[in-house]
Amino acid sequence: MPRAVAPQLAGLVERLIGAPLPIRLRAWDGTEAGPVDDPDAPVAIVRHRRALRRLLWNPGELGLARAFVSGELEVDGDIAEGLSRFWKLAESQGIAGLRLTRADIMDAVGVAARLRAIGPRPKPPASEARLSGGLHTRRRDRAAIAHHYDLSNEFYEFLLDPQMAYSCGYWTQEDSSTYGLVDAQRDKLDLICRKLGLAPGMRLLDVGCGWASLLIHAAQHYGVRAVGVTLSAQQQSYGLARVRDLGLTDQVEIRMQDYRAISTGSGSDDPFDAIASIEMGEHVGQDNYPVYAATLHTLLRPTGRLLVQQMSRGASGRNSAPGGGPFMERYVAPDMHMRPLGSTLDILEAAGLEVVDVHSLREHYVWTVRPWLATLQERKAEAIALIGEEQYRVWLLYLAGAALAFEENRMGVHQILMVRPDTRGSTGLPRRRQAVLGMESAAAVADNGAVNGHPAVSRPA
Repeated sequence: MPRAVAPQLAGLVERLIGAPLPIRLRAWDGTEAGPVDDPDAPVAIVRHRRALRRLLWNPGELGLARAFVSGELEVDGDIAEGLSRFWKLAESQGIAGLRLTRADIMDAVGVAARLRAIGPRPKPPASEARLSGGLHTRRRDRAAIAHHYDLSNEFYEFLLDPQMAYSCGYWTQEDSSTYGLVDAQRDKLDLICRKLGLAPGMRLLDVGCGWASLLIHAAQHYGVRAVGVTLSAQQQSYGLARVRDLGLTDQVEIRMQDYRAISTGSGSDDPFDAIASIEMGEHVGQDNYPVYAATLHTLLRPTGRLLVQQMSRGASGRNSAPGGGPFMERYVAPDMHMRPLGSTLDILEAAGLEVVDVHSLREHYVWTVRPWLATLQERKAEAIALIGEEQYRVWLLYLAGAALAFEENRMGVHQILMVRPDTRGSTGLPRRRQAVLGMESAAAVADNGAVNGHPAVSRPA
């Protein structure tokens, strides 16, 4: 009589990690193993022996990710809870960087042979990124951005708020029936505009403008003339259509352009009064970040303000993988590089920018990602119709893992407000901190009638 599969798999895993399984395991033969005294434990379902073969060829996160994305491995229950249990186990056992010994490998091969899982390396899922060319060349950067952001405008419309803001919101109230994701994203856009000191007639540059949420908000409510650049063809086309439909073509321009191609001087752009770059700096790479910082400095007029909203990893938290780990690097954001906050500040200051304020929004990202994840799970059939089952599994793992990483302080996100001093070292900033950071409510600003000598423009409460 054949031996039950699940106990053999569970025994192998427990020998490798040196601890009991934190979740239950259900194998393709219907057998189960794992904790019996925890009815709420998520269940990992190994649907096909090919999942084991993937792990033999790629032990660790990459093999697991490929098995999950391909549908050979699934989770019954809260996927974020399952990930959390494994992460806590890795911490407690010191196995985050587990390396298999020769004896471990022979043990795994023996189990796989008994289960008839030995065979050639399975092909990676179709949704895995396959980039070519030199790291962070302009051609490769376009391909990396297209991999994630050109997935489907219809899918991003389905997932995001109507403003199409795909970055951390700013939650000024508890989530409730009268305040939610739409409000938090609006409040984030308004916070950025206030920190930048925007006023009618000013010129704003948005580097990595996405689907134009900040450009439109700043033009509508702060009266600026705005230029946005993106490497995503779908983002540009969507943003241009929104601008046209809202009658803002005289105020907003959206270019398909690399940040390294923006220039100032004769026949080019004049320096901008203010610049924003929202969760784009993670994509420029470690070696290119000084170029990115220097470019932003050059494009900003003296005494102009710059706001960078950017994710961090590795110093305050407990995970130093700059690309987010094998799954993120292969399926979500290829070539992304996140560094500790302090390292980013060093590079920005070396470019000649003066850091005025650093604002952590880490927990705000938990509150932002959770509604995205809830939409994905609650409307699974619609999501699959838009992007297919494989990409659905990519996004399920991505959003669940992201919520957990921010919640457990393995990733951070900050708004960094800077200024370019003039040749005499003057910043031109107001003396009061409140005035510098624009902490007044939008309604209060409108009621006051003027900001820094500029007439107020109607803004949302």
